Amino acid sequence: MTMTHLPFALLIGVVTAVATLIGGTLAIRFSTARGLLFGFSSGAVVGVALLDLLPEAVDLVRPNGTALSVTTAAACGFAGYCLLDRSTAMLFARREAHGRHLGPASLTMHSLMDGLGIGLAFQVSSAAGVIVAVAVLAHDVLDGANTVTLSLADGGSVRVARRWLAADALAPLVGIMVARMVNVPASTLAVLLGIFAGGFLFIGASELLPRSRDGETGLARAGATALGLAFMYLVVTLAGS
Repeated sequence: MTMTHLPFALLIGVVTAVATLIGGTLAIRFSTARGLLFGFSSGAVVGVALLDLLPEAVDLVRPNGTALSVTTAAACGFAGYCLLDRSTAMLFARREAHGRHLGPASLTMHSLMDGLGIGLAFQVSSAAGVIVAVAVLAHDVLDGANTVTLSLADGGSVRVARRWLAADALAPLVGIMVARMVNVPASTLAVLLGIFAGGFLFIGASELLPRSRDGETGLARAGATALGLAFMYLVVTLAGS
């Protein structure tokens, strides 16, 4: 990334941070409707994996790689996150002690990758950087809401949720600065995106969706999950148009 691109890229990073904070703040404000929020977030997180991360990874791996390498990375990410989740639970006397940290940490790492993607795109051209930034900005509001939702799971406190929200908001800025110092091959970035997609599939299906059952009817939570998927489809479609 050239010094000419750096100020603009950092400005975009600040905008994504604000979007993340807005999404997280709304999630805290309306935490009483937690069942529906978990349902919507589960659909959104799964949507990010299936509609955003995996297609982007497949595009990056071509023409030298195959889609199978991306889906294999996703399977490894799913299994790895599951193993990490289960093994971490054994290290704590109470599940909530790890549950409200592991999920938000993964989402924060995803935001770091978002920033890295923005920075690397600016290495190609200003236009490429802006296109990637629009796609990132489109789902950063959801990222903030999902981070707070996971932090509040299993009785997590608002204070912990705010801390993870702040970390998630700052992560893209860190990623942009890191991208200025490294050069990641597209094939490596594709594998990383695949791994994160697998982790997100686990989070959505095994962490968020079961928690959406609390206090809501089956149709309500199913509708919220479907709405989360539909919203993510709309976001990805508009960002790519």
